[in-house]
Amino acid sequence: MEKSVVYFDNVGKENTEEVAAAVAKRAEELGIKHIVVASTEGYTALKVAEATHDMDVKIIAMTHQYGLREEGKWEMDDENYRKLTEMGVLVTTQSHPFGCVERTMSKKYGGASRTDVISDTLRAVFGKGFKVALEVTMMAADSGHIPVSKDAEIIAIGGTRQGADVAVVVRPAHSQNFFGLQVREIIAMPRAKED
Repeated sequence: MEKSVVYFDNVGKENTEEVAAAVAKRAEELGIKHIVVASTEGYTALKVAEATHDMDVKIIAMTHQYGLREEGKWEMDDENYRKLTEMGVLVTTQSHPFGCVERTMSKKYGGASRTDVISDTLRAVFGKGFKVALEVTMMAADSGHIPVSKDAEIIAIGGTRQGADVAVVVRPAHSQNFFGLQVREIIAMPRAKED
């Protein structure tokens, strides 16, 4: 099988619309029914929803958890949230599998946790957006929003800082079964990574 991969010279938001278009095309080719997109304030999810508006897909916009940047606060923009829900996008949140409790222990007692090692390795080797795409896949699986089985495939979208610069076809897994997760295809990614 031969499929094209979209490579970007730089990371970040400037790639979002091209990622969304490539995802729509590949979802249609594969018959993918679930797209999970990392979207802190809603911008990226809106771009994906616009690119797939006439397709039979369920879009799950996975946001930062409450309190990540400011205790008790959610970063989703109210107007974007309204637009997304009107478009039928499921906007949800979940704790980050590569962070949370283990990271708290590392900060308090020192040393690196195993999840920090996995997260840092993915970030260094494949880029932050790639790590984010896998993380939101597990978040959506743990929330029950996507199918999880040996035959299931979804598309996951992540980005570096803002927007989207990575899209992958993934066999999803729950966070407690991280090694069951498989990247089946790369749809788009930046060639250069953020140091």
